[in-house]
Amino acid sequence: MYIVPEREIANLMTREAAFDAVEKVFAAMATGDAYNFPVVREAIGHEDALYGFKGGFDRAGLTLGLKAGGYWPNNLEKRDIINHQSTVFLFDPDTGKAKAMVGGNLLTALRTAAASSVSIKHLARKDAKTIGMIGAGHQATFQLRAALEQRDFEKVIGWNYHPEMLPNIEKIANEAGLPFEAVSLEEMQDADVIISITSAFAPSLMAEHVSPGTHLACMGTDTKGKQEVEAALLAKSRVFTDEVAQSISIGEAQHAVAEGLIKEADIAQIGAVINGTNPGRTSAEDITLFDGTGVGLQDLAVAASVVELAIKQGIAIEVDF
Repeated sequence: MYIVPEREIANLMTREAAFDAVEKVFAAMATGDAYNFPVVREAIGHEDALYGFKGGFDRAGLTLGLKAGGYWPNNLEKRDIINHQSTVFLFDPDTGKAKAMVGGNLLTALRTAAASSVSIKHLARKDAKTIGMIGAGHQATFQLRAALEQRDFEKVIGWNYHPEMLPNIEKIANEAGLPFEAVSLEEMQDADVIISITSAFAPSLMAEHVSPGTHLACMGTDTKGKQEVEAALLAKSRVFTDEVAQSISIGEAQHAVAEGLIKEADIAQIGAVINGTNPGRTSAEDITLFDGTGVGLQDLAVAASVVELAIKQGIAIEVDF
């Protein structure tokens, strides 16, 4: 079995490699060549933590495994480590033997950013110029870096529940040579692409805040009860997701479906757009919305890519297990 420690991930996994891995696995999911297992996610009753397992099998890529981890909200304040903690375990699909253990913290950030970036590539207008960010935490910086590679953006605007955190994303904009402006939610109407990445349980972005032709990537809702955007916004959008079952149960669509504003059949897989079996955006006026719930197959795809690179570079630690 191979071990790839968290400390090695930054030197192995690039945004480009994460994008390619996630795009391929989304495509495989849409053809039925890859599928996710039911998610286990529980409040453990200690440190206010949420802990769970996400797994699946990619028959096309012969990748089998799971990610174990979750959210410890007190980590940063108490221990000066990030709140999201996870580890990916890979198994040989031919024998069931343990194949690899991979640090999952940076990989989670990269694969989440890659997912929204894939949605921008396939659903945003080609002439998109202004990108809006709702959320300015740790993950928002990864989201923005990846998104800026998909279009020739000219400006970044941002809003956050805690405005003092907005310099986090302003720094990324400045690194890319783009101006940044802190705005109100109403001013999100100026954005051609909007990424929401918060842990909210009540919507901030309303339908009236979004202009025709906008593409939204809603990346923060991955648990029952969470919500970043008004349910009515999904009703006026063409809705896409990583996995429909998760979208309607723990994703952003859970609320719109519960209120009867949309049906399960109204939600398409992003992989179908990648494969060309769904047209995706059909006009410049369409509002497209990607409900990124985060699937185990994303984690397995990027972890498998890292293990391959680590073995080639002699970085992977081999143990007799």
